Amino acid sequence: MTERFFLYNDYQDTKTRFVSFMGNQSRMDLAIVVTDRFYGKKLVLDMQSSRFAIIGHDDLEEEGYLEHVFRLSDEEAEELRSFLYEVI
Repeated sequence: MTERFFLYNDYQDTKTRFVSFMGNQSRMDLAIVVTDRFYGKKLVLDMQSSRFAIIGHDDLEEEGYLEHVFRLSDEEAEELRSFLYEVI
């Protein structure tokens, strides 16, 4: 067996918020992970769709980003965006 080559292999203390809310279009079940690893951005996991993204304010302002990453309709993405502006 060959020796494994790690690009990095470290541990981080994280803070995770689990939140579930019902919008007008759909229910969202999220885990929001805060760590020093992502330069102030947060790791947002959609536990229903098994999709995730590293998100900061700049990503929330990028047109079509949430729709693409989480495969949401425009209306669903706007509800998620509105919530994430409050917590990111």
